[in-house]
Amino acid sequence: MDARRRFCLFLLVCAAAGCGKDEGKKAATQVAARVNSTEITVSQVSNVLARAPGVAPQDAPAARRAVLDGLIEQELARQQAVDKKLDRLPAVMQAIESAKTEILARAYSERVGAAQARPTPEEVKRYYAEHPELFAQRRVFNVEELNVAPAPGIGPALADKAAKARSLQEVADWLKSRGVKFGASGGVRAAEQMPMEILPKVHAMKDGDIRAFESAAGTWQVIRVAASRPAPVDEATAAPRIQQFLSRQRSAQLMAQEMKRVKEGAKIEYFGEFAGGAKVIAQQKAPEKVAAPVTTAPVTTAPVTSAPVTTALPQQAIEKGVGGMR
Repeated sequence: MDARRRFCLFLLVCAAAGCGKDEGKKAATQVAARVNSTEITVSQVSNVLARAPGVAPQDAPAARRAVLDGLIEQELARQQAVDKKLDRLPAVMQAIESAKTEILARAYSERVGAAQARPTPEEVKRYYAEHPELFAQRRVFNVEELNVAPAPGIGPALADKAAKARSLQEVADWLKSRGVKFGASGGVRAAEQMPMEILPKVHAMKDGDIRAFESAAGTWQVIRVAASRPAPVDEATAAPRIQQFLSRQRSAQLMAQEMKRVKEGAKIEYFGEFAGGAKVIAQQKAPEKVAAPVTTAPVTTAPVTSAPVTTALPQQAIEKGVGGMR
């Protein structure tokens, strides 16, 4: 996010929090600081801190002070912007309206999602049983990959070549001989980090196997499982993550149904290069991937895992919270 958009979100977040407004008399205990004539409340500090995950209880007092300092600087910047009439610049006004639209749309989506029923224990149990590759038989893979650029008619021949190849280099040389562009990558991937549409097939592969897979977007990927190790996750550990995943999935489906209903009752017109309408736009839009529920089992050998949480104050997370980015 560029500096201008950050600045505009500063203005919007302050406006939403009531910065610069006369809110009447407040109890003294609810005022955390006063910046010129504007008060910053304890609830504002608490709301920002709630968006800064990973704060240990012993770090909470220091974190609250850091949040307050950030809000003070934000308010000073807002006041300076208003004094210099930056809030009247067309680009700034447009960015504020864009951010406002984004926030309101997200609020509506959350409202729709909140109306859904929570996944039942039976549904969670069934999902666990139906996806052994993610849980009971979960594996961590050391993979080598070739991401192949689109090329007419390459798919069937590539799949056949990959299945017979003795090394990934052999496939790479075959692609080069046909002038097909590709990129090479690799690393350690836990099962849930694999695309859901190919995970069952990758799970069935043995160490040393090479296979080519077509993605939902129509591109091809060649994967060699260099090595793998079992890393099962028990049902009790997986249950909270599965519940979150099913809730998000159900919310997305509910929102899609709601958008279909709202669109049917709205008047939508397309102009210029978009004159083809919704069907043309839908054809040009790449299909979305559904991510697997993230497990909580440690992947100690994987270079892609995040650094362990320390007791140090998560300053970056606090700054994101203060900026209203999340």
